[in-house]
Amino acid sequence: MNRIHMTAQILLHALLLGALLPGAVQGNDPWEHLPTRGKPLDHSPFYTDSLASGPEVTRTCLACHEEAAKHVQQTAHWNWQGSPMEVRPGEAPIRFGKANALNNFCIGVESNWPRCTTCHAGYGWKDAEFDFSIEENVDCLVCHDGSGSYRKGLSGLPDPAVDLRLVAASVGPTSRQTCGSCHFNGGGGNAVKHGDLDQSLLHPGPRLDVHMGKHDFQCTDCHWTEEHRIPGRAISVSLESDQRVTCDQCHTESPHDDERLNLHGRTLACQTCHIPEMAQDEGTKLFWDWSVAGDRERERAVADPHRYMARKGAFEWEHEVVPEYEWYNGKARHYLAGDSLAEQPTILAGPLGDIRDEQARIWPFKIHRGRQVYDTEHRTLLVPKTFGPGGYWTTYDWDQALELGSEASGIPYSGSYGFTETEMYWPLSHMVAEKSRSLQCDDCHGEQSRMDWEALGYQEDPLLVGGRRKQGKVVAQ
Repeated sequence: MNRIHMTAQILLHALLLGALLPGAVQGNDPWEHLPTRGKPLDHSPFYTDSLASGPEVTRTCLACHEEAAKHVQQTAHWNWQGSPMEVRPGEAPIRFGKANALNNFCIGVESNWPRCTTCHAGYGWKDAEFDFSIEENVDCLVCHDGSGSYRKGLSGLPDPAVDLRLVAASVGPTSRQTCGSCHFNGGGGNAVKHGDLDQSLLHPGPRLDVHMGKHDFQCTDCHWTEEHRIPGRAISVSLESDQRVTCDQCHTESPHDDERLNLHGRTLACQTCHIPEMAQDEGTKLFWDWSVAGDRERERAVADPHRYMARKGAFEWEHEVVPEYEWYNGKARHYLAGDSLAEQPTILAGPLGDIRDEQARIWPFKIHRGRQVYDTEHRTLLVPKTFGPGGYWTTYDWDQALELGSEASGIPYSGSYGFTETEMYWPLSHMVAEKSRSLQCDDCHGEQSRMDWEALGYQEDPLLVGGRRKQGKVVAQ
């Protein structure tokens, strides 16, 4: 019996015959699994004199936390790359991550380091020569600031206006504010990238996120951290599938009293029902068209940076967006720099898995669609230099920007360019709704279904396999 019919028959059996297990097993209390928050140490007695630079702050930190920088230097937050992995049989393993991945937002880090590394957990990454071995260049403050006043500038250096002594004296555990200082602002601004991570989570109510708003979770309550290794995988910048954060760290696989709901867990991710909408308050970017950039008159006429910017092109920005749904087994496929464009649109990062994959579940995604520059002769995506001398944001000259970007990225540029369609998938795991706002049966089943069952591999709504609808009820045929 294949998965389609098995799932449908299980659900129908439960619905039609009331075949529910007596008292679904709840297992351990999920609160028992949360890490204990220690009481932060007051660091103000250690910082009475002024501090001149970020590295000077780090040197004082390492006087007591001797191994901290070494730990950070083993992480993706520092290297912006993962461990070497064999991607194609017979080819040498590669390291992949934010440092060399292409996206359909600002496209790529290479040649644009000073602007992109504003969010690096270090100091001074301004070009390809950055030395990742220097411990005093690890930025302790960006994750441990307790004052709320810390700001980073170009190349990850502290903003000159920051009082480093004040910030160093305030250090403590990480928080939504410290994590969000980078993760809420990816892609060039608040709420641009993720759809479920933005500044509304700094002080959310329970309607927006039940964990953070009702129970005051901080990020590390779910992202359990050891020796500065923070678990969690963004498929946009990671080839690895381990170190994921999952609901069953705290919740059992059968968390509901109603076994019909527990049965859905064989097919659906928890997030599918419990994140009914994304971008609830701030909105998010759904489409970025670089091909129409460079029109200053249009920028003046539109006067809305969420719709058009001469430097970047046109955008679609929406609020309260229903996710799109795909099978996902925890692994992903990626476009790698230099790959030939073989499909349209090109998937830069997308989930693996399908209806036949027992490890896959139907997940909610934000799919960001783009139109970005590529080499029409080599049929490869290109990384333009956008920031700094000679960059597109200064000259509005694509040819020069692509020449400079090619020198930095190593992707050959023939001198001929055009624009092509791309997609990136962003799994949703934040902004978990209160129970009363989770999806109900008729959100997914029936005429108003948000699911494209055929695209997911079903012949029809699986609730109708072996049954038909009559007056709002399922009856046997």
